[in-house]
Amino acid sequence: MVRVLCAAVAATFAVTAANAQIKIGLTLSLTGPAASLGIPEKNSVDLMPKKIGGLDVTYIILDDASDTTKAVTNTKKLITEDKVDVIVGSTTTPNAMAMIDVVAEGETPNISLGGSARIVDPANPKTRWVFKVSQHDSLMADAVAVHAKAAGLTSMGFIGYNDAYGEGWLVEMKRSATTAGIKMDTIERFNRTDASTTGQVLKLMAANPQAILIVGSGTPAATPHKELVARGYKGRIYQTHGVGNSDFLRVVGKDGNGSFLPAGPMLAYEQLPDSNPIKKVAKEYITQYEAKFGPRTTFGGHAWDSYIVLNKAIPEALKTAKPGTKEFRLALRNALENTKEVVGVHGVFNMSATDHNGLDNRGRTMFMIKDGKWALATK
Repeated sequence: MVRVLCAAVAATFAVTAANAQIKIGLTLSLTGPAASLGIPEKNSVDLMPKKIGGLDVTYIILDDASDTTKAVTNTKKLITEDKVDVIVGSTTTPNAMAMIDVVAEGETPNISLGGSARIVDPANPKTRWVFKVSQHDSLMADAVAVHAKAAGLTSMGFIGYNDAYGEGWLVEMKRSATTAGIKMDTIERFNRTDASTTGQVLKLMAANPQAILIVGSGTPAATPHKELVARGYKGRIYQTHGVGNSDFLRVVGKDGNGSFLPAGPMLAYEQLPDSNPIKKVAKEYITQYEAKFGPRTTFGGHAWDSYIVLNKAIPEALKTAKPGTKEFRLALRNALENTKEVVGVHGVFNMSATDHNGLDNRGRTMFMIKDGKWALATK
């Protein structure tokens, strides 16, 4: 009799699970200053399979308009009203930082697409629920410093966003530059919505560092870049992985040629050796993306990597709980934390309790802009 009851319960659970659906909520910057980042992220969601682990998947996409308050509002709605199993986003570091308290309180896993390492700082207990698939600013800052040192540079100026993304990069770049023996004495800031950065550029030009790092994302990062070139700056210009999209290339135009940036290897996957496992994964994704939406972007790739890690973690979570429950969200959090050797388009993910990003040096490559296109960098 007991065996019959157990079998009946198991069968009931199986039927329920089979009829369940997984809800993935996304808050993305589809309008506002970060729209050139958020739109390709949404495009990538359109390519994502509608089933994971044999269950139907519903993607609920909200626009946070590149605004931190709206990102928080969207996050609360996705948790309390839509009752999603996981949240992907937001697009920018300020928005992602603002969401941490909300997802922690709602005990809902969050896969961030922002750039700062502080988003998943293990010293903050609230980040227990937060994961991140974009490369850390610390990882990329090291790449810039190593590249600059190899070129014999000993001084670097800095102009970055006056927000959490810019401040995070400033901290990490100072650390990396010091290690590399590079002085960073001239620091300037600008806003995402600034139409001009003339004052800041003049100060940088007066200091005349051998290189200048511009810390921005998308098209706004082209503003100081073009002004530096227009005023005759002859040193080396570095950008961050925040400009890895075709809109930046379009806006910066020929002024971008000869500049450098660290980015995920997907940006020029064709130039990777066949032995690199990232090449195959990137080719499959980019072939789909470019056939439907046009030129690739690193930001679309981050969104796709969120699917790749979820596609691995969700089946593991389903072994212990069903979607739509607190138990499933916890199981999914645990499964994400145990991500091992999962190959994405930006790198290979190996997460742990103290590392909710999991990317290593395989997730960064130095690029240069050559004839208006991305190319593997030379020294």
